[in-house]
Amino acid sequence: MLGPGWSEVVALVAAYLIAVVATPAGISGAVLLLPFQVSVLGTPSPSVTPTNLLYNVVSTPGALYRYWRQGQTGGRLALLLIGGTLPGVIAGSVIRVKLLPGPRVFDVVVAAVLIPLGAWLLSRPSRADAPDRPARQIPAALLVVLAVVVGCVGGIYGIGGGAILASVLIGSGRKPSEVAPAALASTFLTSAGGVITFTILSLHQHISVAPDWPTGIALGLGGLVGGYTGARIQSRMPDVLIRRLVGVLVVGIGAYYLSAGLS
Repeated sequence: MLGPGWSEVVALVAAYLIAVVATPAGISGAVLLLPFQVSVLGTPSPSVTPTNLLYNVVSTPGALYRYWRQGQTGGRLALLLIGGTLPGVIAGSVIRVKLLPGPRVFDVVVAAVLIPLGAWLLSRPSRADAPDRPARQIPAALLVVLAVVVGCVGGIYGIGGGAILASVLIGSGRKPSEVAPAALASTFLTSAGGVITFTILSLHQHISVAPDWPTGIALGLGGLVGGYTGARIQSRMPDVLIRRLVGVLVVGIGAYYLSAGLS
């Protein structure tokens, strides 16, 4: 466990690097920072969950602003995702505090979701000159239901849900340039709702439930700059490369959670 001063510096640098890699695919990076917080920074559970959500609140505006300047707002897709994830994260936050202070069972559940999604992305054609398959339009009602479930998982683990939603949408054939701003907008508002919910719940709990504010803000500042950078370079990265990158990250994260859940 690092000392207080070094802890914030390491958190800021790590968050920057992760956000640069994850933002082009619409992932805030929080899903990668959860194990980092536990193993390197020593953030206690369940406080690690709202701390991760706080990272999203501070970090995602940089990427969202850059996408907005580039004319990428997420449009109707963003509204559908937000309409599902926001109530989902409130429910997930309550479940995390009241019913699931221990993470082991849901480690396995998250792995069961992430590993197949990552494998699906990796199995798509790798030739850059191959014609894209038409996007499979997920019905709006089904997409909202999926967003509610993902928001609930995000409330439990503090991952915002962007990683799962972006994987599903990119895997269905939508372009990362369309998915990224919508997924990040959903992550931002969902995470803000989660931080508020956990802060309220902490007033009536005897365990560490509130965010670790110094760690969350340091992570968020690193992610803020890294997210802006990642959004700026997205147009220079081929869609195939982004899909492969997301696939590898999601499979790796899923493997980590599977190992943690079974250990």
